[in-house]
Amino acid sequence: MMVFLGLSWSVFSQQDPVLMRIGGKDVLRSEFEYNYNRDKASLAPKDAAPEKYAERFVNFKLKVAAAEAAGLDTALAFRERVEGYRSRLIKSYLTDTVVTEKAARRLYDKMKSGHRAGQVRVSHIFKYLPQNVSGAALRDAVARMDSIYEYLQRNPDSEAFDSCVERFSDEKQAFRVSWLQMPVEFEDVVFGLSAGEMSQPFFTPQGIHIVKVLERLEMPSFESVKEELMARRAHRHGVDSGAEAQVEKLKKEYRYTPDKTGVDELINTGRTNRTLFTLAGKNYTGHDFARFAAAYPAGVHRQLDAFIMKTVLDYENTRLEQKHPDLRCLVRDYGNRLLADKITEQEIRKRAATDEAGLQAYFEKHRSDYQWKEPRYKGIVLHGVSKRIAKQARKFLKSLPEAEWKDAIRLTFNAGAQPQIFAEQGLFAPGDNAYVDDLVFKGKDAASMVSFPFTAVLGEKVKGPDDYREVRDRLVADYQNYLDNQWTARLRASAKVEINQEVLKTVNNH
Repeated sequence: MMVFLGLSWSVFSQQDPVLMRIGGKDVLRSEFEYNYNRDKASLAPKDAAPEKYAERFVNFKLKVAAAEAAGLDTALAFRERVEGYRSRLIKSYLTDTVVTEKAARRLYDKMKSGHRAGQVRVSHIFKYLPQNVSGAALRDAVARMDSIYEYLQRNPDSEAFDSCVERFSDEKQAFRVSWLQMPVEFEDVVFGLSAGEMSQPFFTPQGIHIVKVLERLEMPSFESVKEELMARRAHRHGVDSGAEAQVEKLKKEYRYTPDKTGVDELINTGRTNRTLFTLAGKNYTGHDFARFAAAYPAGVHRQLDAFIMKTVLDYENTRLEQKHPDLRCLVRDYGNRLLADKITEQEIRKRAATDEAGLQAYFEKHRSDYQWKEPRYKGIVLHGVSKRIAKQARKFLKSLPEAEWKDAIRLTFNAGAQPQIFAEQGLFAPGDNAYVDDLVFKGKDAASMVSFPFTAVLGEKVKGPDDYREVRDRLVADYQNYLDNQWTARLRASAKVEINQEVLKTVNNH
């Protein structure tokens, strides 16, 4: 039931007033405005006014409420998807993107000006060496690689290198390398080689290599690699400079105050029970640090820096929705859309796709909607090796049901080593089949098939489908709309909907 209220609610005086109540739940003007402004560009002019959009929005919220009533919002998969979406969004709020982008730009310029520009495609002869490799095994690996290298120097052709990769390498696929993607030891070698050049044997933390550069690729634009460079830089150096810059700003905002006594005791002894620092009025102690340090193996200085950084960012994370309404809207809307889509899948789409009786009944009731603008030909096109065979096939099929035509052709005329008939059966609109156009719709003459030069047709012109399955795709879509309208009507009838018209007038105008 929809109730349009002209009176002012008490909350109208608030900065973000209640615009409507749906089933007893308040909807603030900000939520409605977010959805309206997002969808407005795609609305038809007649539906673009807030008053018109309100109907559509109410239907959406009723479906979300139905999903919540069904417990879909408590499902683990749903919660994980929403949290994953939020995690991707908050990265931009927890880092100083200007600082991060400047660092990426410096890195890009350094790559472009040096020999590490672009990418290299390489193939290598690689032997994995574990960290605890024995001296004897290491000497054997070095001797083997030296022997391979000497052989390749005497046989510098590509076939010899490829053969050694196939026979001796633990990694047999060629691959591309960009800066900050592989260990420094590997990059130092491969970026120093020209296309076609081979390295001497060298070590990386993974093992021992002989590399050949197959191709050098040009440097892509900064915009196309900016995000990747920022991620690689953070991975290589263990921290994002943009995040560091953001933490310094947040420290001032939340009144970060280190406790020198506690910090000195931790640095000198490796442990303390004292307060290490205060953030937003809360003390963080050596006990808090110890729990973090147990999962972060490093020196005490690095552990403390990382603990402070994580504490500041974690606190900011709890306040993001309060500080940034746009984030709150994005996450809420993402979850609502997931819920509405899931409940619609259960209530409408699955049923429409499998309810054969319902589809047939809907088709019979709305048969006139599926009449074609111009007749179509329902039948079979028979291409025979001779005129006599084509005529025989046509006469033979006349006595059989349409559903048996193709099997009859296969068993009667095409059972031997040499097929006698090539058949095309179906529903043909003008333009679908040249032979139907020629013989049925009296269009342009069709050229005969080389192997089956004699053509006959059997069937009839029809104005509309005889069976709902002939228009199934369109019918399923129409049936979905029909079921959705029925379902929405039931939801509207079971929930009280109130809209404050005075607040509605202020949408995008306050």
